[in-house]
Amino acid sequence: MSRRSIVKKHYPASDSKYKSFLLSLLIGRILKKGKKQRANSIIIETFTIIKKKTNNDPLHIFESALKRLTPHMEVKGKKIGGSTYQVPVPVSPYRGIILALSWLLKAAVTRSIRTTSLKLANEIIDASKGIGNAVRKCDEIHSMAKANKAFAHYQ
Repeated sequence: MSRRSIVKKHYPASDSKYKSFLLSLLIGRILKKGKKQRANSIIIETFTIIKKKTNNDPLHIFESALKRLTPHMEVKGKKIGGSTYQVPVPVSPYRGIILALSWLLKAAVTRSIRTTSLKLANEIIDASKGIGNAVRKCDEIHSMAKANKAFAHYQ
C-alpha cells in the first residue's frame, strides 16, 4: 500500500472581469516570466477584437471553441512483450481542457499576423467555426485513436 497522501488538485480562481474559470486557465498559459498583468491585457484585447468581428459575446465564442477542441480520446504508448502499442484511452475533462488550451495557443503563435491578441482572436473565432490548425490537431488525435481501436483491450 502506498504511503503517499492523495494530492488534491489546486484549481485557479476565476477571472476577475469575466468570472470564468476557463479564462483564468488561459491567462495562466499565456503569461511569460510571471507577467500576469500583461497576459490579462492580451486577453482583454483579444476579447474586444472578437466582439468587433462577430458581434456576439466573446466569452460564449471562447467556450464554444474550447468545447469543439476538447478531445475525448487520445493514444498512449504501452509496452507489451517488447513492442510498443498505441493504446486509445479516454481523456479526463480537466486534461481535455488543458490540451485544448495548449493547442489553441500553439496554433495562434504559428499564425503570421503581427500582434498576439489578433492571432489569438482569429484562432478562437476559427475554432468556434470548426476550422483552423487547432481543430485539425484535435481531429488528428481522434483519428489516431480510431485507427488504433484494435489495441483498446491492452488498457
